Amino acid sequence: MTITLDWLGCATFRLSVDGLVIWLDTFVDRPESAPSVGLTSEEITEADFALIGHSHWDHLAGADVVALRTGATVIGSHESARVLRERGVPDEQIWTAQGGEHFQLSEHVSVRVYPSLHSCIWSRAARPGTVVTGDYGVFEQERESRLAGRRARRNADADDSGREARQRAASSNSTGGALDYLIDTPEGTVLFQDSMGYWSGIYGGIRADVAVLAAAGRGSVDGEPFQGSVEQFVVRECELLRPRQVVLSHHDNFGGAPDVPDVTDLAPVHEELARILPRVEVLAMGLGEGVTLLACTTAQRGGAAGTRSASRASAPSRAPPRMLASSGQRRCTTMSTATTTSTPATTSKA
Repeated sequence: MTITLDWLGCATFRLSVDGLVIWLDTFVDRPESAPSVGLTSEEITEADFALIGHSHWDHLAGADVVALRTGATVIGSHESARVLRERGVPDEQIWTAQGGEHFQLSEHVSVRVYPSLHSCIWSRAARPGTVVTGDYGVFEQERESRLAGRRARRNADADDSGREARQRAASSNSTGGALDYLIDTPEGTVLFQDSMGYWSGIYGGIRADVAVLAAAGRGSVDGEPFQGSVEQFVVRECELLRPRQVVLSHHDNFGGAPDVPDVTDLAPVHEELARILPRVEVLAMGLGEGVTLLACTTAQRGGAAGTRSASRASAPSRAPPRMLASSGQRRCTTMSTATTTSTPATTSKA
């Protein structure tokens, strides 16, 4: 069985499991000033499901187009569902969730939904390598006031293509309540998180073989801003989830901001994971690139995994319903080393 994951920028991924195509977020229609991912929502021709982490523009945008063009079912919050219905997506293609749901996606693949948290976009933040503290205990009214000011400044600074991209896309100023998804396949589980936030009680009870984690902004833990750096936040998550493999996201210049690198340097995160959790394999992916998941790794055979780079991928695979309760890792069923291919995002399965 082959399971592949393609990164289409921000927190958008295409997960293929034995022919089942699952989009994790659907935001690919970017401002002209942003680096291209080689694909627009109008060019997506294959999708069985789309799992939406929250209702903001850079996550929900394109879900209506994908659903209407492909017949895919969209799973998301009630706010995401409201936006999609207003844009013509029929009820039978929308499954609403708020955390606690367990959906069957195919004979062998299922997904559990968990309530999550958005990053603290109302607070101060920094790139990896910088510790940020403070803003603990700020009331919600003050958070909303700060966020409104930031949005006003962002809209004033955005170029025409950025404003147009936001205005024409499916989106909401509300998160709708962030959601995480644990996708269960015969080869293992894949956790999808699209914003830097989590409830520690929930993550303490989840075991993910692969963790797809956001790595940008100021993390939120149990509703309060994380006191530390991005890399320290990611390590804390991995200590709870105990994944075999980690994929990082949300660290590209998806909004097309001036004087910002196309992709943020995540070296501090890779280095901290290698230092604290050397058995975790970090799968480094560039825009439009893909990787094969859950093949046997050196970490499973007892060695340190480190970081593995990806090239462009394609291919699919299949799965059953199960939630991992205790710590043990699932036995690897294939002895071949994970591979990648060099199919561009524009021509691989969409």
